[in-house]
Amino acid sequence: MAYIQGEDRNQNILFPESIEEYIDKDNPVRIINEYINQLDLEALHFNRATDPRRGRPPYHPADMLKLYLYGYLNHIRSSRRLETETGRNLELFWLLKKLRPDFKTIADFRRDNKKALVKVFRDFTRLCNSWQLFGKELIAIDGSKFRACNSKRNNYSQKKLARHLAYINEKIAGYLQELDECDEQESLDRKPDAREVRERIAQLKERKEKYQTYQRRLEQTNQNEISTTDPDARLMANNNNNVEVSYNVQTTVDAKHKLIADFKVIDKPNDLGQLAPMALRARKILGNQQFTVLADKGYYQVRDLEYCTRKGMTVYVTKQVYSNKTGDKAFYPDRFIYDRDNDCYLCPAGHKLSYYRTRKKDDKILGDDYRNPKACQGCPVKSRCTRAKRGRTVFRHRSQDFLDHIDEQTRENLPTYKLRQMIVEHPFGTIKRAWGASYFLTRRKVSVSAEIALSFLAYNLKRVINILGTEEILRRLRENKKAVPV
Repeated sequence: MAYIQGEDRNQNILFPESIEEYIDKDNPVRIINEYINQLDLEALHFNRATDPRRGRPPYHPADMLKLYLYGYLNHIRSSRRLETETGRNLELFWLLKKLRPDFKTIADFRRDNKKALVKVFRDFTRLCNSWQLFGKELIAIDGSKFRACNSKRNNYSQKKLARHLAYINEKIAGYLQELDECDEQESLDRKPDAREVRERIAQLKERKEKYQTYQRRLEQTNQNEISTTDPDARLMANNNNNVEVSYNVQTTVDAKHKLIADFKVIDKPNDLGQLAPMALRARKILGNQQFTVLADKGYYQVRDLEYCTRKGMTVYVTKQVYSNKTGDKAFYPDRFIYDRDNDCYLCPAGHKLSYYRTRKKDDKILGDDYRNPKACQGCPVKSRCTRAKRGRTVFRHRSQDFLDHIDEQTRENLPTYKLRQMIVEHPFGTIKRAWGASYFLTRRKVSVSAEIALSFLAYNLKRVINILGTEEILRRLRENKKAVPV
């Protein structure tokens, strides 16, 4: 039986086929081409968006943006790999009209248009909002760690620097002792001569000076750590309890179609203090005054919860559960019941803890302490409850009534709160696991913001294609083009 045969490579074709015929009508590259052609690149502040009058003609920023968006949509982020694809990928032949920029030009485009790339993500978010793809009723906020372009070896804290300096001082002292010793006796083991020892001492002193410079910089800036390759990155622990030099990427995801509405790159390892800023940014972007916000216990902060509530938002956040020093869960602070009528706490052993004092910081009232030293001294379960000699002290925050309201509100709407994970973790799981973009290729916060903007733009575009289909998106884009006045 004969096999299906291809065409002879050496056969001449009388009427050459056009590249257009190789690209289907519903190919996503047509969406990339149509969308970017409609962008006002000059208004987005892309470099060389206007026609240059002098010098060698550059590549049009629209063509470079098409290349990057196509690359991120197909899990290709490296400028060298993008250069390779321009020479063998038929879709890129069509999209770039056979242009083949080198990897340096491709990398320079991302470097020179960091803020503009973030604005393209904002523009596509605006477009999705105009197409009613955001529900604007339920949003989820969460953060995830993306590994930075900085190894743990090139990250230093005061403790790590002190350890290195102690080791260097010990080695220098040992080498100096070798120089002072008389080694006239023959030895089977070769020892370094005086010249080698002096060279090693000089190298150690150079390293010592470098570490001391890092120490002085930490003292001057009042920071906890310093990263030498990417100064903006910080040491963070991820969900797998691994510690890496990373960035914390905050996202706001709408529940309707799991589309990313907003993002922000921060260098803090935790999420405290990010709930209110992210929620307010989402309200401004989506243009809705009231919606429900879901967040995990990492965002449980009184100030943010109060602020969001005052702004008309409904917040569902699980509370932080703090342990006591004994580690016995039966005596965690949340097991102490507050009696509002008598203004006291009832401990798990049945004793009453009365008001003791008001706790303040910088003349600001934080809350009240409750204790009962007499009952604690004779309590048979004191060793399970506390290690303090005078007994257990329970702290009640000044806004505890409000926090109790938030806790009750979350418990009553637990089915809605449980949607949080499947809403906000969906983009992170897709980008980090399925697409392999769990680390950054660039350095500094402004650069990684542009990089993650491309990833989130590609994610949103992929979602919209799955929701509406290529033909419908092209139809809407062409309608928008006709609606724009010439």
